[in-house]
Amino acid sequence: MPPTSRPLRKLGFLTIGLFDAADPGRGHESTLRVIELGERLGFDSAWVRHRHLQYGISSPVAVLAAASQRTRRIQLGTAVTPLGWENPLRLAEDLATVDVLSGGRLNPGVSVGPPTHYDQVKGALYPDTADAEDFGFERVRRLLDLVRGTPVTGFSGVEGFEVFSDIVQPHSPGLGRRMWYGGGSLRSARRAAEHGMNFLTSSVVKVEDTGDAGAADGPPDFAAIQASLIREFRAHHPDGEAARVSHGLVVIPTDSASPAQRAKYAEYAARRLPRTTSPQGPARQLFAPDLVGTSAELAERLHAHAAFREIDEVAFALPFTFEYEDYVQILTDMATKLGPALGWRPAG
Repeated sequence: MPPTSRPLRKLGFLTIGLFDAADPGRGHESTLRVIELGERLGFDSAWVRHRHLQYGISSPVAVLAAASQRTRRIQLGTAVTPLGWENPLRLAEDLATVDVLSGGRLNPGVSVGPPTHYDQVKGALYPDTADAEDFGFERVRRLLDLVRGTPVTGFSGVEGFEVFSDIVQPHSPGLGRRMWYGGGSLRSARRAAEHGMNFLTSSVVKVEDTGDAGAADGPPDFAAIQASLIREFRAHHPDGEAARVSHGLVVIPTDSASPAQRAKYAEYAARRLPRTTSPQGPARQLFAPDLVGTSAELAERLHAHAAFREIDEVAFALPFTFEYEDYVQILTDMATKLGPALGWRPAG
Protein backbone atom coordinates (compact mmCIF):
# COMPACT_ATOMS: atom_id res chain seq x y z
CA MET A 1 0.00 0.00 0.00
CA PRO A 2 1.49 3.40 -0.95
CA PRO A 3 1.89 5.62 2.11
CA THR A 4 0.07 8.93 2.42
CA SER A 5 2.21 12.04 2.39
CA ARG A 6 0.75 13.07 5.74
CA PRO A 7 -1.20 11.16 8.42
CA LEU A 8 -4.83 12.13 8.77
CA ARG A 9 -4.96 14.79 11.47
CA LYS A 10 -8.66 15.77 11.54
CA LEU A 11 -11.66 13.56 10.82
CA GLY A 12 -15.06 15.14 10.18
CA PHE A 13 -18.36 14.29 8.54
CA LEU A 14 -21.05 16.12 6.57
CA THR A 15 -24.80 15.58 6.75
CA ILE A 16 -27.66 17.08 4.74
CA GLY A 17 -30.25 16.70 7.53
CA LEU A 18 -33.33 15.49 5.64
CA PHE A 19 -36.79 15.65 7.21
CA ASP A 20 -40.42 14.75 6.55
CA ALA A 21 -42.48 17.80 5.62
CA ALA A 22 -45.26 16.58 7.93
CA ASP A 23 -42.85 16.21 10.88
CA PRO A 24 -39.79 18.46 10.42
CA GLY A 25 -38.89 18.41 14.09
CA ARG A 26 -38.04 14.71 13.99
CA GLY A 27 -35.55 15.17 11.15
CA HIS A 28 -33.85 18.13 12.79
CA GLU A 29 -33.63 16.23 16.07
CA SER A 30 -32.05 13.30 14.23
CA THR A 31 -29.41 15.65 12.80
CA LEU A 32 -28.60 16.96 16.27
CA ARG A 33 -28.32 13.41 17.59
CA VAL A 34 -25.91 12.55 14.78
CA ILE A 35 -23.74 15.53 15.74
CA GLU A 36 -23.82 14.49 19.41
CA LEU A 37 -22.80 10.97 18.40
CA GLY A 38 -19.94 12.39 16.37
CA GLU A 39 -18.60 14.19 19.42
CA ARG A 40 -18.84 11.04 21.57
CA LEU A 41 -16.94 9.08 18.92
CA GLY A 42 -14.13 11.64 18.90
CA PHE A 43 -14.75 13.26 15.50
CA ASP A 44 -13.05 16.64 15.11
CA SER A 45 -15.84 18.29 13.12
CA ALA A 46 -19.46 18.00 11.99
CA TRP A 47 -20.75 19.90 8.97
CA VAL A 48 -24.26 20.53 7.68
CA ARG A 49 -25.27 21.23 4.12
CA HIS A 50 -27.50 24.17 3.17
CA ARG A 51 -30.74 23.42 1.27
CA HIS A 52 -33.35 26.05 0.30
CA LEU A 53 -36.95 25.17 -0.60
CA GLN A 54 -36.14 21.50 -0.07
CA TYR A 55 -36.66 19.02 2.75
CA GLY A 56 -33.19 19.56 4.15
CA ILE A 57 -31.63 22.11 6.49
CA SER A 58 -32.54 25.59 5.24
CA SER A 59 -31.06 27.37 8.27
CA PRO A 60 -27.77 25.67 9.22
CA VAL A 61 -26.74 28.55 11.48
CA ALA A 62 -29.84 28.02 13.62
CA VAL A 63 -29.28 24.25 13.70
CA LEU A 64 -25.64 24.73 14.67
CA ALA A 65 -26.66 27.16 17.41
CA ALA A 66 -28.71 24.31 18.87
CA ALA A 67 -25.84 21.87 18.35
CA SER A 68 -23.45 24.23 20.12
CA GLN A 69 -25.50 23.88 23.30
CA ARG A 70 -25.56 20.08 23.12
CA THR A 71 -21.82 19.62 22.50
CA ARG A 72 -18.69 21.00 24.07
CA ARG A 73 -15.75 20.21 21.80
CA ILE A 74 -16.58 19.22 18.21
CA GLN A 75 -16.10 21.89 15.53
CA LEU A 76 -19.32 22.88 13.72
CA GLY A 77 -19.37 23.94 10.07
CA THR A 78 -21.49 24.72 7.03
CA ALA A 79 -20.56 23.06 3.74
CA VAL A 80 -21.68 25.22 2.22
CA THR A 81 -23.85 28.30 2.61
CA PRO A 82 -24.65 29.72 -0.86
CA LEU A 83 -24.25 33.47 -0.45
CA GLY A 84 -26.66 34.29 -3.26
CA TRP A 85 -29.42 33.76 -0.71
CA GLU A 86 -27.80 35.87 2.01
CA ASN A 87 -27.28 39.45 3.13
CA PRO A 88 -23.60 39.46 4.16
CA LEU A 89 -24.13 41.92 7.03
CA ARG A 90 -26.96 39.95 8.61
CA LEU A 91 -25.14 36.66 8.05
CA ALA A 92 -22.00 38.06 9.69
CA GLU A 93 -24.03 38.91 12.80
CA ASP A 94 -25.53 35.41 12.95
CA LEU A 95 -22.18 33.68 12.42
CA ALA A 96 -20.44 35.72 15.09
CA THR A 97 -23.28 35.09 17.54
CA VAL A 98 -23.13 31.32 17.09
CA ASP A 99 -19.34 31.38 17.26
CA VAL A 100 -19.54 33.12 20.62
CA LEU A 101 -22.22 30.71 21.85
CA SER A 102 -20.13 27.72 20.78
CA GLY A 103 -16.94 28.95 22.37
CA GLY A 104 -15.19 29.58 19.06
CA ARG A 105 -16.10 26.31 17.30
CA LEU A 106 -17.86 27.60 14.18
CA ASN A 107 -16.37 26.96 10.71
CA PRO A 108 -18.56 28.70 8.12
CA GLY A 109 -18.14 27.42 4.59
CA VAL A 110 -19.58 29.54 1.76
CA SER A 111 -19.91 29.58 -2.01
CA VAL A 112 -21.01 32.06 -4.68
CA GLY A 113 -23.24 32.04 -7.73
CA PRO A 114 -26.91 32.75 -8.46
CA PRO A 115 -29.44 30.95 -6.28
CA THR A 116 -30.68 27.66 -7.65
CA HIS A 117 -33.72 28.15 -9.92
CA TYR A 118 -33.15 31.89 -9.69
CA ASP A 119 -35.74 32.80 -12.31
CA GLN A 120 -38.39 31.06 -10.22
CA VAL A 121 -37.37 32.46 -6.82
CA LYS A 122 -36.03 35.95 -7.56
CA GLY A 123 -39.43 37.60 -7.19
CA ALA A 124 -39.69 36.33 -3.63
CA LEU A 125 -35.99 36.64 -2.72
CA TYR A 126 -35.16 40.01 -4.30
CA PRO A 127 -38.48 41.56 -5.43
CA ASP A 128 -36.99 45.03 -5.94
CA THR A 129 -33.34 44.34 -6.83
CA ALA A 130 -33.33 40.99 -8.67
CA ASP A 131 -31.67 42.34 -11.80
CA ALA A 132 -29.11 44.41 -9.88
CA GLU A 133 -27.81 41.72 -7.51
CA ASP A 134 -24.16 40.70 -7.88
CA PHE A 135 -23.64 37.00 -7.15
CA GLY A 136 -19.88 37.00 -7.69
CA PHE A 137 -16.99 36.78 -5.24
CA GLU A 138 -17.59 40.35 -4.07
CA ARG A 139 -20.25 38.91 -1.78
CA VAL A 140 -17.62 36.73 -0.10
CA ARG A 141 -15.26 39.67 0.26
CA ARG A 142 -17.97 41.72 1.96
CA LEU A 143 -18.73 38.89 4.38
CA LEU A 144 -15.05 38.39 5.20
CA ASP A 145 -14.55 42.09 5.90
CA LEU A 146 -17.58 42.19 8.18
CA VAL A 147 -16.60 39.05 10.09
CA ARG A 148 -13.03 40.30 10.46
CA GLY A 149 -14.06 43.65 11.93
CA THR A 150 -14.01 46.13 9.05
CA PRO A 151 -16.17 49.15 10.03
CA VAL A 152 -19.70 49.06 8.68
CA THR A 153 -20.45 52.71 9.31
CA GLY A 154 -18.69 55.94 10.16
CA PHE A 155 -20.80 56.34 13.29
CA SER A 156 -20.16 54.89 16.73
CA GLY A 157 -20.68 56.09 20.24
CA VAL A 158 -23.52 57.03 22.55
CA GLU A 159 -26.86 58.33 21.35
CA GLY A 160 -29.24 58.99 24.20
CA PHE A 161 -29.27 55.82 26.31
CA GLU A 162 -27.98 53.55 23.55
CA VAL A 163 -24.41 52.65 22.60
CA PHE A 164 -23.60 51.97 18.94
CA SER A 165 -20.65 50.15 17.36
CA ASP A 166 -19.11 50.74 13.95
CA ILE A 167 -18.34 47.02 13.50
CA VAL A 168 -20.52 43.92 13.55
CA GLN A 169 -21.46 42.83 17.05
CA PRO A 170 -20.70 40.53 18.62
CA HIS A 171 -17.20 40.44 17.22
CA SER A 172 -15.50 37.05 17.46
CA PRO A 173 -11.80 37.65 16.70
CA GLY A 174 -10.88 34.09 15.69
CA LEU A 175 -13.78 33.58 13.31
CA GLY A 176 -12.07 35.29 10.39
CA ARG A 177 -9.42 32.56 10.31
CA ARG A 178 -12.09 29.85 10.29
CA MET A 179 -13.89 30.95 7.11
CA TRP A 180 -13.95 28.33 4.34
CA TYR A 181 -14.65 28.56 0.63
CA GLY A 182 -16.17 25.62 -1.21
CA GLY A 183 -14.94 25.33 -4.76
CA GLY A 184 -14.17 22.92 -7.57
CA SER A 185 -12.28 25.10 -10.07
CA LEU A 186 -8.83 26.64 -10.33
CA ARG A 187 -10.37 30.11 -10.11
CA SER A 188 -12.15 29.17 -6.87
CA ALA A 189 -8.92 27.83 -5.41
CA ARG A 190 -7.03 31.03 -6.23
CA ARG A 191 -9.74 33.32 -4.88
CA ALA A 192 -9.98 31.44 -1.60
CA ALA A 193 -6.21 31.57 -1.21
CA GLU A 194 -5.82 35.24 -2.07
CA HIS A 195 -8.39 36.17 0.60
CA GLY A 196 -6.76 34.04 3.30
CA MET A 197 -9.61 31.53 3.50
CA ASN A 198 -9.51 27.78 4.04
CA PHE A 199 -10.52 25.54 1.12
CA LEU A 200 -13.32 22.96 1.07
CA THR A 201 -13.11 20.32 -1.62
CA SER A 202 -15.94 17.89 -2.28
CA SER A 203 -17.02 15.12 -4.63
CA VAL A 204 -17.45 17.61 -7.50
CA VAL A 205 -14.81 19.35 -9.63
CA LYS A 206 -14.94 21.34 -12.84
CA VAL A 207 -13.21 19.85 -15.87
CA GLU A 208 -11.23 22.71 -17.37
CA ASP A 209 -9.31 22.83 -20.63
CA THR A 210 -5.91 23.18 -19.00
CA GLY A 211 -4.19 20.35 -20.83
CA ASP A 212 -3.38 18.52 -17.61
CA ALA A 213 -5.05 16.23 -15.06
CA GLY A 214 -6.18 13.91 -17.84
CA ALA A 215 -8.74 16.41 -19.13
CA ALA A 216 -7.25 16.83 -22.61
CA ASP A 217 -5.63 13.51 -23.56
CA GLY A 218 -8.19 11.02 -22.25
CA PRO A 219 -10.99 10.51 -19.73
CA PRO A 220 -10.79 13.14 -16.99
CA ASP A 221 -9.14 11.93 -13.80
CA PHE A 222 -11.13 13.26 -10.83
CA ALA A 223 -8.38 12.73 -8.26
CA ALA A 224 -5.72 14.39 -10.42
CA ILE A 225 -7.96 17.40 -11.09
CA GLN A 226 -8.76 17.77 -7.40
CA ALA A 227 -5.08 17.49 -6.48
CA SER A 228 -4.29 20.29 -8.95
CA LEU A 229 -6.85 22.52 -7.21
CA ILE A 230 -5.25 21.90 -3.83
CA ARG A 231 -1.80 22.71 -5.18
CA GLU A 232 -3.14 25.86 -6.86
CA PHE A 233 -4.73 26.96 -3.58
CA ARG A 234 -1.57 26.50 -1.53
CA ALA A 235 0.59 28.14 -4.18
CA HIS A 236 -1.40 31.37 -3.76
CA HIS A 237 -2.13 31.26 -0.02
CA PRO A 238 -0.05 33.29 2.46
CA ASP A 239 0.36 30.14 4.59
CA GLY A 240 1.67 28.08 1.67
CA GLU A 241 1.81 24.36 2.40
CA ALA A 242 0.30 24.96 5.84
CA ALA A 243 -2.92 26.38 4.35
CA ARG A 244 -5.90 24.31 5.44
CA VAL A 245 -7.75 22.11 2.95
CA SER A 246 -10.57 19.73 3.82
CA HIS A 247 -11.18 16.75 1.56
CA GLY A 248 -14.79 15.60 1.19
CA LEU A 249 -15.95 12.45 -0.60
CA VAL A 250 -18.89 10.13 0.06
CA VAL A 251 -17.24 7.33 2.05
CA ILE A 252 -19.25 4.40 3.46
CA PRO A 253 -17.43 1.83 5.61
CA THR A 254 -19.25 -1.49 5.92
CA ASP A 255 -17.28 -3.28 8.67
CA SER A 256 -20.20 -3.67 11.09
CA ALA A 257 -23.01 -3.24 8.54
CA SER A 258 -25.72 -5.85 8.27
CA PRO A 259 -26.20 -7.72 4.97
CA ALA A 260 -29.25 -5.55 4.29
CA GLN A 261 -27.26 -2.37 4.91
CA ARG A 262 -24.42 -3.54 2.66
CA ALA A 263 -26.89 -4.22 -0.13
CA LYS A 264 -28.51 -0.79 0.33
CA TYR A 265 -25.16 0.99 0.32
CA ALA A 266 -23.99 -0.83 -2.81
CA GLU A 267 -27.24 -0.04 -4.62
CA TYR A 268 -26.97 3.64 -3.63
CA ALA A 269 -23.44 3.93 -5.02
CA ALA A 270 -24.32 2.02 -8.19
CA ARG A 271 -27.27 4.31 -8.88
CA ARG A 272 -25.01 7.37 -8.72
CA LEU A 273 -22.09 5.87 -10.64
CA PRO A 274 -23.10 6.84 -14.23
CA ARG A 275 -22.64 10.55 -13.50
CA THR A 276 -18.96 9.92 -12.66
CA THR A 277 -17.90 8.69 -16.09
CA SER A 278 -17.92 12.02 -17.95
CA PRO A 279 -18.37 15.77 -17.31
CA GLN A 280 -21.98 16.76 -16.68
CA GLY A 281 -23.83 19.80 -18.02
CA PRO A 282 -22.62 23.15 -19.38
CA ALA A 283 -20.40 23.66 -16.32
CA ARG A 284 -18.59 20.37 -17.11
CA GLN A 285 -18.87 19.08 -13.58
CA LEU A 286 -17.23 15.77 -12.79
CA PHE A 287 -18.45 13.73 -9.83
CA ALA A 288 -16.37 11.32 -7.79
CA PRO A 289 -17.60 7.75 -7.31
CA ASP A 290 -18.94 6.98 -3.85
CA LEU A 291 -16.54 4.75 -1.92
CA VAL A 292 -18.13 1.68 -0.30
CA GLY A 293 -16.30 -1.18 1.40
CA THR A 294 -14.50 -2.33 4.51
CA SER A 295 -12.25 0.17 6.24
CA ALA A 296 -9.18 -1.71 5.03
CA GLU A 297 -10.43 -1.49 1.43
CA LEU A 298 -11.35 2.18 1.77
CA ALA A 299 -8.02 3.08 3.35
CA GLU A 300 -6.17 1.48 0.44
CA ARG A 301 -8.27 3.39 -2.10
CA LEU A 302 -7.84 6.68 -0.27
CA HIS A 303 -4.09 6.22 0.14
CA ALA A 304 -3.91 5.87 -3.64
CA HIS A 305 -6.11 8.94 -4.28
CA ALA A 306 -3.96 11.81 -5.61
CA ALA A 307 -5.92 14.55 -3.83
CA PHE A 308 -6.23 12.68 -0.54
CA ARG A 309 -2.45 12.39 -0.48
CA GLU A 310 -2.23 16.21 -0.40
CA ILE A 311 -4.31 16.79 2.75
CA ASP A 312 -4.47 15.91 6.44
CA GLU A 313 -8.13 16.63 7.24
CA VAL A 314 -11.39 15.35 5.82
CA ALA A 315 -15.14 15.84 6.11
CA PHE A 316 -16.56 12.65 4.65
CA ALA A 317 -20.09 13.13 3.32
CA LEU A 318 -22.85 10.91 4.65
CA PRO A 319 -25.31 9.61 2.04
CA PHE A 320 -28.40 11.78 2.24
CA THR A 321 -31.22 9.20 2.05
CA PHE A 322 -30.28 6.79 4.83
CA GLU A 323 -31.81 6.16 8.26
CA TYR A 324 -30.44 7.25 11.63
CA GLU A 325 -29.39 3.65 12.41
CA ASP A 326 -27.34 3.58 9.20
CA TYR A 327 -25.55 6.77 10.20
CA VAL A 328 -24.75 5.29 13.62
CA GLN A 329 -23.12 2.29 11.95
CA ILE A 330 -21.24 4.36 9.36
CA LEU A 331 -19.94 6.93 11.85
CA THR A 332 -18.95 4.25 14.35
CA ASP A 333 -16.97 2.37 11.72
CA MET A 334 -15.39 5.62 10.54
CA ALA A 335 -14.22 6.51 14.04
CA THR A 336 -13.15 3.06 15.21
CA LYS A 337 -11.90 1.43 11.99
CA LEU A 338 -11.35 3.76 9.03
CA GLY A 339 -9.95 6.76 10.89
CA PRO A 340 -7.23 4.75 12.67
CA ALA A 341 -6.39 2.99 9.39
CA LEU A 342 -5.66 6.46 7.95
CA GLY A 343 -3.43 7.45 10.87
CA TRP A 344 -6.10 9.42 12.80
CA ARG A 345 -6.63 9.42 16.54
CA PRO A 346 -9.95 10.41 18.14
CA ALA A 347 -10.15 13.70 20.01
CA GLY A 348 -10.35 13.53 23.77
